[in-house]
Amino acid sequence: MLAIEGRDYELTRDEAADLQDAVGEALTQRREFFRTAGVHREDGTYEVARRGADSAGNSKVFDSFAVLGRLFDRLPAEFTADDVGRNGITGSRRHMLVRHFAEHPEFDCDISRRNPLTAEKTSEEQRAKETASDETVASSEAISSGEAMATDEGEVVGAD
Repeated sequence: MLAIEGRDYELTRDEAADLQDAVGEALTQRREFFRTAGVHREDGTYEVARRGADSAGNSKVFDSFAVLGRLFDRLPAEFTADDVGRNGITGSRRHMLVRHFAEHPEFDCDISRRNPLTAEKTSEEQRAKETASDETVASSEAISSGEAMATDEGEVVGAD
């Protein structure tokens, strides 16, 4: 017997086994990219692995996909394997994660350099933050050098 939203369904043993298999497949999803793969596992964890590799040395398991997302959010706008390693991830897994971030569509970043392997976040929000930061630095430099600058309201502000 199967109860769904107050309705009971009687299944044969074969139907129940088919349903169990289908639910297991729905909970476990493997998505392969160019060099990495991501696996949403039945227990809710998320595994990043080298594509085609089958040893534990070629994978890293996170408590959930959200935990991996928080790791990405904490990384700087441009990051390397060393930056990933500061979060306790060691060895070649650091490089694998940089590549996974660049390959997975949920993470807005691209590989910007191959040596050292470097990824750069590409989201509009990140670019807006960088632009605002660059403008603040330019404004500070202009004021400290005595240059005049215009504000958004059209006023001219000088260092005097």
